[in-house]
Amino acid sequence: MLWTANQFIRKFSSTAIYYQNKLRLALIGQSLFGQEVYNNLRKEGHKIVGVFTVPDKDGKTDPLAVAAEKDGTPVFKFPRWRVKGKSIPEVVEAYKSVGAELNVLPFCTQFIPMDVIDSPKNGSIIYHPSILPRHRGASAINWTLIHGDKKAGFSVFWADDGLDTGPILLQRVCDVEPNDTVDTLYNRFLFPEGIKAMVEAVQLIADGKAPRIGQPEDGATYEGIQKKDNAKICWDNTAQAIHNWIRGHDKVPGAWTLINEQVVTLYGSSLLDGPVPAGQPVSIEGASKPGLVTKNGLVLFGNDGKMLTIRNLQFEDGKMIPASKYFSKDDSATLELTEEEKAVESEIRNIWKGILSNVSVIEKTTDFFKSGAASMDVVRLVEELKQKCEGLELQNEDVYMATTFEEFIQMVVRKLRGEDKEELIIDYASLDVNNMTVKMPYQCFINGQFIDADNGKTYDTINPTDGSVICKVAYCSVADVDKAVAAAKDAFENGEWGKMNARDRGRILYRLADLMEEHQEELATIEAIDSGAVYTLALKTHVGMSVQTFRYFAGWCDKIQGSTIPINQARPNRNLTFTKKEPLGVCAIIIPWNYPLMMLAWKSAACLAAGNTLVLKPAQVTPLTALKFAELAVKAGLPKGVINILPGSGGLVGQRLSEHPDIRKLGFTGSTPIGKQIMKSCAVSNLKKVSLELGGKSPLIIFNDCDLDKAVRMGMGAVYFNKGENCIAAGRLFVEESIHDEFVTRVVEEIKKMRIGDPLDRSTDHGPQNHKAHMEKLLEYCEIGVKEGATLVYGGRKVPRPGFFMEPTVFTDVEDHMYLAQEESFGPIMVISKFKDGDIDGVLQRANNTEYGLASGVFTKDISKAMYVSEKLNAGTVFINTYNKTDVAAPFGGFKQSGFGKDLGEEALHEYLRTKAVTVEY
Repeated sequence: MLWTANQFIRKFSSTAIYYQNKLRLALIGQSLFGQEVYNNLRKEGHKIVGVFTVPDKDGKTDPLAVAAEKDGTPVFKFPRWRVKGKSIPEVVEAYKSVGAELNVLPFCTQFIPMDVIDSPKNGSIIYHPSILPRHRGASAINWTLIHGDKKAGFSVFWADDGLDTGPILLQRVCDVEPNDTVDTLYNRFLFPEGIKAMVEAVQLIADGKAPRIGQPEDGATYEGIQKKDNAKICWDNTAQAIHNWIRGHDKVPGAWTLINEQVVTLYGSSLLDGPVPAGQPVSIEGASKPGLVTKNGLVLFGNDGKMLTIRNLQFEDGKMIPASKYFSKDDSATLELTEEEKAVESEIRNIWKGILSNVSVIEKTTDFFKSGAASMDVVRLVEELKQKCEGLELQNEDVYMATTFEEFIQMVVRKLRGEDKEELIIDYASLDVNNMTVKMPYQCFINGQFIDADNGKTYDTINPTDGSVICKVAYCSVADVDKAVAAAKDAFENGEWGKMNARDRGRILYRLADLMEEHQEELATIEAIDSGAVYTLALKTHVGMSVQTFRYFAGWCDKIQGSTIPINQARPNRNLTFTKKEPLGVCAIIIPWNYPLMMLAWKSAACLAAGNTLVLKPAQVTPLTALKFAELAVKAGLPKGVINILPGSGGLVGQRLSEHPDIRKLGFTGSTPIGKQIMKSCAVSNLKKVSLELGGKSPLIIFNDCDLDKAVRMGMGAVYFNKGENCIAAGRLFVEESIHDEFVTRVVEEIKKMRIGDPLDRSTDHGPQNHKAHMEKLLEYCEIGVKEGATLVYGGRKVPRPGFFMEPTVFTDVEDHMYLAQEESFGPIMVISKFKDGDIDGVLQRANNTEYGLASGVFTKDISKAMYVSEKLNAGTVFINTYNKTDVAAPFGGFKQSGFGKDLGEEALHEYLRTKAVTVEY
C-alpha cells in the first residue's frame, strides 16, 4: 500500500529512527543527565528552542548549557523564576518568547512557576527517580535504598501544582542489588534508561499517544531532603538497617560517624556473614562494640550482632582511603616521571584547567574539590582521562582518594605502570611436600577476592595417597553462586573485559599461560596430592596440556571473524548482509575430578578467548588447582569478576548454576545422568546454551594383523592411563580370536612390572584412585563381573596399604549382555572380549551396540581396513594405531549419550559465541 504524507516516515540509519511528528521543546534543568537528554532529543529530530538552566558557578558552566551553547541553541541562566511566591515577569516573558510546545524537565533544582509549567500547549513533563507515588521528594534514590526497597525505578510524569503528584506518563522498574549504592543504581539504570525514557516520552506526546495515569494515594510517601547534617549513622539498628542507611547516602551526601572522635564518612558497605574476622579494634561513638579494621575493610556490628564491611573512609579534609589502611601510614615515595609520563601530566593539567575554569594556575597543591569541583566534575574527569589514556583503569572513587593535582598524577602514573594493582589477600594452606612449600588458596574466589563462603561452612579435601586431610575448603552456597554470577555479569556488561581490545585480551591469556608454566611444579604437586595423579603425568599432561590450551586459545582472540553474505532483494539491490561473532555473556563451567586443571583449561580458555566471563565449579573432591589458578589469573591481569571459582557440592552449587537466569551458557563434563539433569534445568530456566561431555564406553578393536607389541603397550595405556580415570579410556577391548590369548598373557606380564605407590615418587607408574567412594565403586564393579561369569585374570582388589589404591585389573570372557560390557568403570579395569577372525562387520556391530559414543580405536596394519572401521565406528574420536593422542587444535567431544558440543580446536570457540546477522540498505 502507499503511505500517505501525514503518516510517519521511518528512515533507517545506524543511530536513530526519525519520525515526522516533532515538537518544539524547552529544556529546563541542568547536569550531565540534562545534557544527554538534550543531545538525544536533538538526534531524534526535535527542535530545542531554548535551554533554561542555572547560572555559572565559580566560573563554571553547567554541562547542559555547554552543549546548548556549542550548538547555538538559545540559553537562559536565571538565578530564580519567582520571588516571594510570585513569578518574575521578565523571566516568564523571556521564556514565552521561544514558543515551546512542550517543557521537558530532566533534572531541575529550581522552583518553576505554574504559568510556565502550563504555558505550552502540551504542558510539561518531569523525570523523577522513583516509582511514584512512593518516595516523592528530592532524595528519592536515597530513600529507596534506606528503606531497603527490593525494586527501584523512575517515573516520567505530567507536572501539576503538587509535589511529584502529577499523572504518570511512563515508568520503568529494576531490581535493587544487595550492595547497590545511590551511585551504582543511578549509573546502572536510572541514568541510561532515564535518558531513553525521556526521549520516548517526548515522542509519545508528539504522536498523540502519551497516557495520563493518575497517581494513587495508596502507598504514597514523601521523605525530606537528605543532607550531610542529617546523615549521621544511628548504631542502635540492625546490620541490615545500618547497611541500607550507608548505601542510601553513597556517594551523596555520605553517611558519617565519629571514629576516634573524628568525623568520618563511610562508603562501600556490604553485609558480611560467617565468623568474626581478625582485625584491629577501633572506637566508634554510639556503637555497641568497637569496629574492626581487617584486611578487607572496616567491620561494623548492628544491634543484632550481625556484621557489615566498609570499603572506603573519607575524612573532613576530603581525603579518602581504603578502610583496611586506617592504621597504615602512607610511605609511598614520590615517583620520578619519564618523558612520556610528563606528557601525560601535561594532558591531565589541561583537563583540570578545563574543569576548574575558575583556577588560573593548576599547581601541585591544587585541590580538586576545594577548587569547586562537584560530583559531576568527577565523572567528566574520569571519562576524559580514559579517552586520553587508552587502557587506564580509573574509577570515580580514585579521584576522591587523590584530591590534589600531585597526588592525582602520582596515582595515574602508578596505574599506568601497573603498580596500583590491589593487593590480592590470600589465606593459604601451606604444605611442605615434594621438596617445596606449596601454597594453596582454600576460600571461594568471587569478584577478584578470596572470601569465605557466605554461610561460613567448610569441608575437608582429602589426599588419596594416605586418606589424610590436606586442608579445609570453603563450601559454597546458593548465595555465593548469586554473588559470583552478579560479579561476572557486571564484569561483562560494565567492566574493562567487555570493552577490551581482542589483542589485549589475548595478551592477558598468554601471560596467564606463562604464569602457569612458571608454577608448573607447584601445580603438578597440588594435582598429585589432591587427585592422586602421578606427578610426572601431572607435570606433562594435567599441567602441560593446560598451558598449551591457554596459549592456543590466546592466539584465537583476534582471529574471531564473521562473514559477508550476498543477498537477493528487490531492485535496486544495494544491500549488504554481514555476520558478527559475539560473546554470550556469563558462562558457567562445571568440571570433573579426573583432570582438575586440564578440564578447567579445556573449557575456560575458549570461553575467555571468546570474550565471556565465567563462574566455575570444580569437583568437590579436587578444588585446589582451580583455586590456585584463580590466584594466577589475578596476577596475569584478568579484571575482577571475569573468573569466579566456587568449590562445593554439585547438588547445590551446580544445580543453582544450571537454573540461574543470568547465565547464558553452561559447559559440563561428568556423568550422563547428571548431564541430563543439567540439560533439563538449563532448558526450564532460560533455555541457556549447553555443551556436555559425558560418559563413555569406548571400544578398542585389535585385529590379528596389528603390531602386537604396540597394541599391548597402547592398549594398556588406553585403559590404565591416569589410573583409568580417563573419559576416553578404552572401556571394552575386542581382540581377534587368533591373538587373544597371547595379548592377555603379555598384558598381565606388563601389569606385574607396574609400580604402584606414592604419586610423588618419580618411579611410580600407578597412583591411588581419586577418592574413597570411587575406589569402593570399582571394587563393587569387579564383584559384579565375577558374579556374572566373567573371568578375573588379574587384580580386582584394593592394594593392602593406606590410601585408595586399586590393583590394575583384567577381565576376559566378557559377553555382550554382561554389566562389564555395558557400563563404564572409570577405573583401571581392562574388559576384554574376543571376536572371530575376519568378522569385521560383526565386531563393528558389537562395538557400536552402546548408547555411548565418546571415543574408539583400532589396531591393524591394513590401512584400508582401518579407514573402513573408522568410518563405521559411531564415536566422536577414532584413534588408528594409537590412543589417548589428543591435541589442543583437534576438536574433542562425543556422540549419542556421550554428549554434544566440542572442547578444543576452533570448534570449541563456537560453543561460546553467538552469530548475529546484520543487513544494511545503502
